[in-house]
Amino acid sequence: MAASVREKQAAALKRMLNFNAPPLKNTAAEPVWKVLIYDRGGQDIISPLLAVKELRDMGITLHLLLHSDRDPIPDVPAIYFVMPTEENIDRICQDLRSQLYESYYFNFISAISRSKLEDIASAALSANAITQVTKVFDQYLNFITLEEDMFILGNQNKEFISYHAINKPDIMDTEMEAIMDTIVDSLFCFFVTLGTVPIIRCPRGNAAEMVAVKLDKKLRENLRDARNSLFFFFFFLFFISPLFNQRPLFVLADRNLDLATPLHHTWTYQALIHDVLDFHLNRVSMDESVGSESSPAGARPKKKKNKKSYDLTSADMFWQKHKGSPFPEVAESVQEELDTYRAQEDEVKRLKSIMGLEGEDEGPISSISMSDNTAKLTSAVSSLPELLEKKRLIDLHTNVATAVLDHIKSRKLDVYFEYEEKLMSKSTLEESLLDIISDPDGRCASVHSLCSKALLDTGCDLSPVNYIKQWKAFTKIAATPSNYGNSGVKPMGLFSRVMNSGSQFVMEGVKHLVLKQHELRVSRIEFGVLMIYDLQETDDYRYFDPKMLRGSESSIPRNKNPFQEAIVFMVGGGNYVEYQNLVDYTKAKPGKRVLYGCSELFNAGQFIKQLSSLGQK
Repeated sequence: MAASVREKQAAALKRMLNFNAPPLKNTAAEPVWKVLIYDRGGQDIISPLLAVKELRDMGITLHLLLHSDRDPIPDVPAIYFVMPTEENIDRICQDLRSQLYESYYFNFISAISRSKLEDIASAALSANAITQVTKVFDQYLNFITLEEDMFILGNQNKEFISYHAINKPDIMDTEMEAIMDTIVDSLFCFFVTLGTVPIIRCPRGNAAEMVAVKLDKKLRENLRDARNSLFFFFFFLFFISPLFNQRPLFVLADRNLDLATPLHHTWTYQALIHDVLDFHLNRVSMDESVGSESSPAGARPKKKKNKKSYDLTSADMFWQKHKGSPFPEVAESVQEELDTYRAQEDEVKRLKSIMGLEGEDEGPISSISMSDNTAKLTSAVSSLPELLEKKRLIDLHTNVATAVLDHIKSRKLDVYFEYEEKLMSKSTLEESLLDIISDPDGRCASVHSLCSKALLDTGCDLSPVNYIKQWKAFTKIAATPSNYGNSGVKPMGLFSRVMNSGSQFVMEGVKHLVLKQHELRVSRIEFGVLMIYDLQETDDYRYFDPKMLRGSESSIPRNKNPFQEAIVFMVGGGNYVEYQNLVDYTKAKPGKRVLYGCSELFNAGQFIKQLSSLGQK
């Protein structure tokens, strides 16, 4: 795992877009122009990793959805990147019969079955297009990488593998088998892309164990066929190179082990954006006011709304630095970036004035004449692209943070976050708990043992609480609270700086709360297993080593040394709070590397809806 999962998946996609050949570096030759045809699943995999400009640089002139209306382009090759579903195979066969493209490169996100391959062959034969089908590849890329150290399994089919789907009381055995097979298929693709075989640990008696058993079996079956194994390179390194003796630890956890964390109010930048805005596959979408609509006389004019989207990517250094920071710190950092930009802008204006160019150009700084030979002005002008990019990012984060701030103020999220933190650390509350939950604007997280009558009197929906009670009664597992230790919040007074005179980004009335280090249950379990600690929670975890092709679980020799690399995966859904907690906790463990994955990514509101649905049955 020397390279990150993002780097490996992006490299696999670039190879695919180069007709499954390694992309040439430092070449002046123009790329071969082609079209990219993907389904929704393929689009979701590509969009967080490759920008439109990168696709264009690789010769992708058009990228179209498989099931959209497409005109024939008979002199251009087409690269397909789709799931091998019946619907997609039928459309591919239709494309072959319609002779849409010069040649076809079929790349399937997951392995395609022999029967479906025969369907494609029959369609190519009947359309006299056998020679046009150039390559057919199984890509094993059926997962979505959102960060260097974070991935999810599904987006289009997330309802099928959701917490609700796994835990609904009337689920049939065949349905559960199908859900588990879908999760295992994606996890298998993940490890094929990484090129490594993990050691698997999981708790007993839940969905995580079912996934672990199936994944162990699938890995073993592939390793058994040495000639066709997808892990041939892993075997070569493991058995030939004495230096390659470290394998990642893969810890499967079940969402039912910790129902509280997804319901907490959040206070870090990335988690807040996901909680209150439309944040989807690293793109945040929100409404922006662009003017006023005409209204009847005497009525307040209505503001027009325009949908605006921003990509929050790894290329955004501000985002990479501050996505896990408390929100008030993000506001301060945006202000600092703005002050730095204004200082640079003022310096350019000063140089223009000295050189006598002030009256020649009253436009933006980007239009300064490049013909001036003065060293200082030339240096300033040469830095303009970087300066303008900085301004773009400042505007982006000012707009996003302003939208988040509006939600914080209207929903009193800072107040609720502080209350929850104080409850967890057993600190004194200024108001009674009943007053807190009676606020109609607040989100009542089901993380405390609250009186049902009090909740009913305040008009709260008890469906989530009912489901949790039913689940606890069924499993007979006593809920273990997360070990927060000294994790109270430190109020820092009111933060009232103005971002700039033209914006409404004022933190007045919002508490400046400084986070202390938490140790959520997922982090405690992960590092207990990672460091081979003797934890009561993990001493009964099952142990699988797919590399050991023979022998029972009890006879497999166990690794007694601490692991350096680990992947924690949450069956039933995860969230940015757990992800950020793992990131922060890893920073305190030099030399350790941890990835976080989950079957689906949800915020508190989405998770409550699933609990409500289960509690109403």
